Amino acid sequence: MVDSPIRTLRAEYDAIARKLDTAATGPERAAVKREIVAYFKQVDSLISELGELKEEIRKLVDRYKQLATSTAEASAPEFTGTRPAVHADHIGASTFIEKGWSLISLGDHAGAIQALQKALQLSPGETQAESLLGWAQMLHEDYDDALATFQKVLMKEPANSLARINVGYICLKKRIFGEAIEHLSKAIRLDNDKKATLYAHFYLGLVYLQREMYEDAQTFLQKALKLGPNLIEAHYELGRAYWFAGDPERAQQTWEAGFKANKFNPWGKKCQETLELTHQGQEPPRA
Repeated sequence: MVDSPIRTLRAEYDAIARKLDTAATGPERAAVKREIVAYFKQVDSLISELGELKEEIRKLVDRYKQLATSTAEASAPEFTGTRPAVHADHIGASTFIEKGWSLISLGDHAGAIQALQKALQLSPGETQAESLLGWAQMLHEDYDDALATFQKVLMKEPANSLARINVGYICLKKRIFGEAIEHLSKAIRLDNDKKATLYAHFYLGLVYLQREMYEDAQTFLQKALKLGPNLIEAHYELGRAYWFAGDPERAQQTWEAGFKANKFNPWGKKCQETLELTHQGQEPPRA
């Protein structure tokens, strides 16, 4: 590991502090003042450069996610939230909220949970911290904890559609289909967030697909693709809905369209693999 630059900066700080303590004349104090100003500018510049580097690291994480996306199961809603508009406070909760947001964005869900739990210790019931904590717990697959957290958010904000579709996703994963339908249908009725409306249709399609109600699954997955043509996963799932409803030709057309829509997307590749599988006379996976 490279030594932290903080050690060198601290040593410089201590040296300036000693000079300030011993400065007895006006010229000596003026010289120390110039050193303090230069030191401040140096640290401020480093902070700016580190901030830029931090944003570049986010780009690396995004590139990694594109390469490493799993197609084993339905994806959780992609976390694309904007940086929280937090304000400095005397108890420091805002610092941990922003840290939690950053760690979720970077994929460190366990670290985000710790930071956001600290924020809630400092500021109990802070809705923004609770919402982000629910995201982190869900992405960490702590579904029971996430469900409890999002339910707290919905008690205070019943029209929070993103929290509602996350509850729907969790219920889908836990196979609590009735509750999943209730929350996802309400998000569609609210229609106050484009991302939430898109995922509500997609997850309802998956609920009905798992319940072998294929026509209903097709309806919601078709709507999801109209709302979000780049949700390649919906092509894959819609193809399965057609196949198991007894329409293999339309299923194969759908998988082909998904592959052509984005050949490099993991779900696009999954469409191509499934298409080849069925051409060989085999069945697509049921789960």
